[in-house]
Amino acid sequence: MALFSVATFNVNSVRSRLPVLERWLSANPVDVLALQETKVVDDDFPLPFFSDRGYHVAFRGQKAYSGVALASRLPFDDVFHGFGDGLEPDDGPRLIGARWGAMTVVNTYVPQGKSLDHPDFEYKKRFLRRLATLFDRETSRGAQNLWVGDLNVAPTESDVTNASTKGDHVCFHASIREAFAAVVDGRFVDVFRKHRPGEGEFSFWDYRVKNALGRNIGWRIDHILASADLADTSVDAFVDREPRSWERPSDHTVVVARFRR
Repeated sequence: MALFSVATFNVNSVRSRLPVLERWLSANPVDVLALQETKVVDDDFPLPFFSDRGYHVAFRGQKAYSGVALASRLPFDDVFHGFGDGLEPDDGPRLIGARWGAMTVVNTYVPQGKSLDHPDFEYKKRFLRRLATLFDRETSRGAQNLWVGDLNVAPTESDVTNASTKGDHVCFHASIREAFAAVVDGRFVDVFRKHRPGEGEFSFWDYRVKNALGRNIGWRIDHILASADLADTSVDAFVDREPRSWERPSDHTVVVARFRR
């Protein structure tokens, strides 16, 4: 059975994380890799690292924060950056999409939100609403959709350690989980949860929490979501914890999904 594999990874600086990417990709040559928080202007993106490994790459970045990229074994039919809806900001460094035939992959770095009373939190909700409109537009094209990336939302109590203490957190507050659910409902299936319904599976362990990985104090905020027809072809999804334990890791790790071709 031929498989198609997709991975998402918030690298927290792509140039700093090249040794981690080299080690991981050598053992896991996925078909599509989505990166967030590349933290580099486009002129300085390490394109040869990916092209030397057989990847076509599209990216949009800026200095010091944000930035997204898609690397693919197959050449892109089309690439788009930002929402393209005429509203501001267009947010190209937070949203990149690509099409291959009937499939569209949208890779996003959703704003974290800072605090419940910060303007960024309301913008986070608007960002999600704009995504819903974008996905409806893609569906109207007949596309099979994948939404991947650091979405900065833990959808359920199973997706965070000690959920009872996180009610006022910008990635777990009821209003942001509702906004996230409104995008997912009727459009996507959480491929990870389809295959891994249990608790204690996370993709982010905060640097600031002592031995967060060892104590498994984390969040599942990195996601691979697929339209229902595409989700039906999924055969597995998992978090690879290992890169978080390597030298100079990101505070996130890699999430992978595999689909039948």
